[in-house]
Amino acid sequence: MKSAVETLNPTRVRLTVEVPFEELKDSLDAAYKKINQQVTVKGFRKGKIPARVIDQRFGRGAVLEEAVNDALPKFYTEAVNEAEVNPLGQPEVDITELKDGELLAFTAEVDIRPTVEIPDYSGIEVTVDAVEVTDEDVEKSVQQLRDRFASTNPVERAAAEGDVVTIDLEAKVDGEVLPDGVADGVQYTIGSGELLDGIDEAVTGLEAGGEATFTSELKGGSAEGKEAEVTVKVTQVAARELPELDDDFAQMASEFDTLEELRADSRKRLENMKQYDQATQAQERVLDELLKLAEVPIPEKLLEDEVNTRKHNLEHHQLGQMGLTLEKYLELQGKTVEEFETETREQAVKGIKTQFILDELVNQEKLNVNQEELTEHLMRRAASSGMSPDQFAKAVVEGGQVPMLVGEVARGKALAVVVEAAKVVDTNGEPVELDDEDETAETVEASADETEDEAEGKTEA
Repeated sequence: MKSAVETLNPTRVRLTVEVPFEELKDSLDAAYKKINQQVTVKGFRKGKIPARVIDQRFGRGAVLEEAVNDALPKFYTEAVNEAEVNPLGQPEVDITELKDGELLAFTAEVDIRPTVEIPDYSGIEVTVDAVEVTDEDVEKSVQQLRDRFASTNPVERAAAEGDVVTIDLEAKVDGEVLPDGVADGVQYTIGSGELLDGIDEAVTGLEAGGEATFTSELKGGSAEGKEAEVTVKVTQVAARELPELDDDFAQMASEFDTLEELRADSRKRLENMKQYDQATQAQERVLDELLKLAEVPIPEKLLEDEVNTRKHNLEHHQLGQMGLTLEKYLELQGKTVEEFETETREQAVKGIKTQFILDELVNQEKLNVNQEELTEHLMRRAASSGMSPDQFAKAVVEGGQVPMLVGEVARGKALAVVVEAAKVVDTNGEPVELDDEDETAETVEASADETEDEAEGKTEA
């Protein structure tokens, strides 16, 4: 076999391959064997039909077609290896010559991973939010905990904001009660904004047994988006009673003996959260600066596939689970279709650039992933997916996604190298020390995880 490579642009090549006919012998034998198992010829046992009979009855062309289809992936792979290119996705193959007994010639155009020059990132400087926890932050956290331990007791008075009312609802559109427009015994906290627009005003001031009618746009159901006439009847009013903020409350709501110990723990938890947010912010901003410094050509086909993948995941997974159409989502987001298309494309470009740059940095720095790092990352991914570690690990192995997870961890380590070299200060001008690299992979994957399948696409013809 002879092969040559032609660079069409920084992200695409054309391979030209010539195969002497004798190198097709194994594929020709396999073709005759396959056809033998598929056809019957009177006077011959199945599987024992001579090659010359198959040629006469079914045509030599059918055999050649089967043999070429069998041989192409092998010779394409050999050409790729000889050219020392890294293909992305499927090639576009064109058979340019097929002379029986003499020669098979074909070309294969394919996107390739571009050569990426890692820029000097030692001068990157970013500013992040300072870690500051105020007394008001602590009190808000304690109040939220206090709300969780609130009790409700029925009262004989008019409903007011903060009360929990039990209500019956009936919705009509054009004077007709909707099939799914009746609900009884619904509990609703006035002021929470969790039901229909206008319901707070309607029930405020009503006692048990009172009812009111108001107009509201339905947020779901068979008449979603339509204006409905809603009748609401209050069957019970209950007041929420908060526990006293004292040591008894601390002992009831936590493992602490005193309220001051609870407040101190709340402050520490808030500081840890803000430190985590600060580290994530630093990683994101350092990554953004790194992307600005690097010139990375993007394979157009890979970009198109990535954009389509992101759209598909949004429409059929995220929005589908929420019961929203893309049109409704864009309406809620206040975006036009054009703005959505532009934003999606920009995100896809960022994801692909991130992967290419960090993968090159992994190679350059000779970064490896050990079993402990992979296990820790798997545990985090399992937790974020709502699966047990065993379930997640099984799904990863069965889906052949272990290399993807290894890549995530490796890219996280590459980004950690850049972050460590960068100058990070907070809004007070104080230097920030970042020593927790464990979460870096998650920052990377927020930009790049959806490019993995495309970039590691199969290369069979």
